[in-house]
Amino acid sequence: MQLAYLKMQGAGNQIVVVDQRHTGTLPPPPEVLRRLASAQTGPGFDQLMWLSSAEDSLAAASYRVFNADGTEVEQCGNGIRCIVWMLARENPGQQQFRLEGPAGPVDASVRDDGLVAVNMGPPQFDPACVPFVTGAEAERYSLEVGEETFDVAVLSMGNPHCVLEVDDVATANVERLGPLIERHPRFPARANVGFMAYRDRTRIDLRVHERGVGETQACGTGACAAVVAGRRAGRLDDGVRVQLPGGQLVVSWPGGTEAVWLTGNAELISEGTVDL
Repeated sequence: MQLAYLKMQGAGNQIVVVDQRHTGTLPPPPEVLRRLASAQTGPGFDQLMWLSSAEDSLAAASYRVFNADGTEVEQCGNGIRCIVWMLARENPGQQQFRLEGPAGPVDASVRDDGLVAVNMGPPQFDPACVPFVTGAEAERYSLEVGEETFDVAVLSMGNPHCVLEVDDVATANVERLGPLIERHPRFPARANVGFMAYRDRTRIDLRVHERGVGETQACGTGACAAVVAGRRAGRLDDGVRVQLPGGQLVVSWPGGTEAVWLTGNAELISEGTVDL
């Protein structure tokens, strides 16, 4: 069987979009997804977005998200923007799109400058929603990693996030701490781990170790989680530019139960077919 795909990038995050809206074909098993994720044996990706037809008549498509290790996860902000880019190419002149995702419906729009803005929904702080093992909800938690203890923010953007504040992302020990925190026993579903450094009240630097992938060039939900954590700490204004290794994203969150908005690019790298 041949599988058609689009390979795209959002702020450097490598995304493959597979459109099966008109076939109903189910995603391949994890071992095949892992082969496709490797640039040596497939198109290569951080996340794969698998599209099928939507149940909601107002939605253009339903999507599922798979990480490079073959595991299925709940959300991918950069992947959503890539789907919306594809839909906009199919529908010239249309700017507003709704999608069905594992974490619920998502509304997005293509701006006049070509960037895509996505309503990522409100952040969730209930530890059970992350999930995160703790006795009570708090704005910050102490997390023991080996012989070290870190002050962290924990929240869900439809998927689990742990955010650490660092002085400089260039010297942050992402390679060692990322995998340890991802699989920490207090995160039963594992976690995406963000390392954030403040520039000023409207700019941060960020590196993200993604669950099931490792460090990536960008993480859309990770950018949202970092800004939410900084806003709750009183360190950031509404409307923050997030500089990641692969590019820049803009995140806006008024606070409370309001939705987080994620804005950034979505660009086509290549399109083709691959044998399964």
